[in-house]
Amino acid sequence: MAAKFELKKAAGDQFMFNLKAGNGQIILTSETYKAKASALNGIESVKKNSVIEDRFERKETSKGQPFFVLKAGNGEIIGKSETYSSPAAMENGISSVMENAAKAEIDDQTL
Repeated sequence: MAAKFELKKAAGDQFMFNLKAGNGQIILTSETYKAKASALNGIESVKKNSVIEDRFERKETSKGQPFFVLKAGNGEIIGKSETYSSPAAMENGISSVMENAAKAEIDDQTL
């Protein structure tokens, strides 16, 4: 199974998307958007920025769990990972986004 963006409706008539790896695991989650067109633009931004290593910011939760965010060229966060068990697992997540996002299809579940 290939990686895909799942575009979904969120609470309050908003929209969001998840990037799922070929194994079905969520590797990146978007913020919420007020309009579907904005969410689609967010997906295009992820596709464009995911191939640029410097756009990934590595972080830790207050409990020390690693995660990452993907930023657009203007510094705005366009996606966030789940938390990982180790820095190495987080690096694997970043690699997966870098390898999969640019060619991932969009599964529009809002229809």
